[in-house]
Amino acid sequence: MTRALLILWALLTAACSGPESSRDSITTESLMKHIRVLASDDFEGRAPASKGEELTAAYLTEEFRAMGLQPGNPDGTYVQQVPLVGFTARTEGSFQTAAGRLGLTPNEDFVAVSRRNMPLVEVKNSDVVFVGYGVTAPEYQWDDYKGMDVRGKTLLMLINDPAVADPADPKRLDEKLFRGPAMTYYGRWTYKYEIASEKGAAAAIIIHETGPAGYPFSVVTGSWGTENFDIRQPGGKTDRVPVESWISSEKARELLKSSGLDFDKLKAAAARRDFRPVALKARASFRVQNTFREVESKNVIARLEGSDPVLREEHLIYVAHWDHLGRDTSLEGDQIYNGALDNATGTAGLLEIARAFAQARPRPVRSILFLAVTAEEKGLLGAKYYAENPLYPLARNLACINMDGLNVWGRTRDMVVVGLGQSTLDDIAAEIAKVKGRTLKPDAEPEKGFFYRSDHFEFAKQGVPSFYPGSGTDYIGQSAEYGRRKREEYTERDYHKVTDEIKADWDLSGAAEDVRLLFELGKRVAAASAYPEWKAGSEFKEKREAMLR
Repeated sequence: MTRALLILWALLTAACSGPESSRDSITTESLMKHIRVLASDDFEGRAPASKGEELTAAYLTEEFRAMGLQPGNPDGTYVQQVPLVGFTARTEGSFQTAAGRLGLTPNEDFVAVSRRNMPLVEVKNSDVVFVGYGVTAPEYQWDDYKGMDVRGKTLLMLINDPAVADPADPKRLDEKLFRGPAMTYYGRWTYKYEIASEKGAAAAIIIHETGPAGYPFSVVTGSWGTENFDIRQPGGKTDRVPVESWISSEKARELLKSSGLDFDKLKAAAARRDFRPVALKARASFRVQNTFREVESKNVIARLEGSDPVLREEHLIYVAHWDHLGRDTSLEGDQIYNGALDNATGTAGLLEIARAFAQARPRPVRSILFLAVTAEEKGLLGAKYYAENPLYPLARNLACINMDGLNVWGRTRDMVVVGLGQSTLDDIAAEIAKVKGRTLKPDAEPEKGFFYRSDHFEFAKQGVPSFYPGSGTDYIGQSAEYGRRKREEYTERDYHKVTDEIKADWDLSGAAEDVRLLFELGKRVAAASAYPEWKAGSEFKEKREAMLR
């Protein structure tokens, strides 16, 4: 049978396949059952390389096995070992300014790490240079360095993209530069340290501001101030900037003032193409003492083999991160970061979609992978490791559908899609939503760069079309402000805090509806005659086309 006939047969079988009962098995009760287990104190916050990881991996494996799904690893297991190095840093930092020594208090004024896998990293009396947003973007004719040699220097830079005003309306950002209000990868902290590494800097310090960062400074200190992880590499990461740091905006203002500089004026200057680096009358010193441990963490993966002997070699992948921040024994009272919403909910969605596919008859013609990844909270490390060491060729991976935090506040008339318009996956999802009387909406906060902050991004970087849904905003039976208010409350009170627990007011009816939509999306993609594609203008389109050539 020719490939064209195979695809036609796949479409015909898909049209009459999949009893409603398999999709409808995804309920509020089935989701909550998993969330209660994963977010329980017994799982101790699901940190990588902890008792919580062992319990989580065992739970996911047993659930997949009970569904009748095959091991996802071709070696016959449900796990992909992810070699990590854990490092706990004791840090010291200070600036010598014209006004004297300006000390830094760890986890209050600043946080710092070194990913060089060395027991001691020191930076002594390094000249400090303010480099605006620290961006070099040829496609926008933008260069914050202007040829300055910054080797051995400490770079002080702003978070997010250059905030360039629209010439026609100064109250708006210019859509032609860095996508206006929508953050590009140039705005992410990961890019800032990467460019500092390329340029040979001694240290890179990001000035934290809650609005442009998308989260308060407590999120940074909560994540960076404990044990951190990285993918283990022979010989360590000698190409990384020695010290990677964040500093509070208050302390940054104090530092700049000591050099006779005004933060607000510098920030305004940094939003112009003609900005040039500004040397401060200050020198930075850092001392980072690392304690290391090598660990084998786990991605947990199951596979539903497609029914067609040819098309089964092509895969659709669902992904959710199982990890959270673990336990902090230095805290008084509650010490466990349960991570109920982030991301016990997404992991529950992954399990229930897997169950629905396992029950569907006939099976999809293409294969489905269900991937629960580790160390998302430590820099998308589990997803990064899989994307760079795939168990099945990414060129034959149709798409990635990611779940990171489900809607726990009720049904909505809409679904937010982070990065809406990037790929044809959005068009398929919109058709499914329309049948249900729902609509898709873009992220209301594109300036926070959510597209670059979850696991699908590692697949997108490799060229795989990716779909990242968020909670809708138009809640049925609620005021127009309800969704925004609940999200802001969660970000302020619970995000990356020990209070991220199951709440009495949770209503998973919206989550169940969203997960059923994602099941339908995967079913259509697995049966389609063509692969999903990145749309014109997407930064990932060229990578995908090169992969498929």
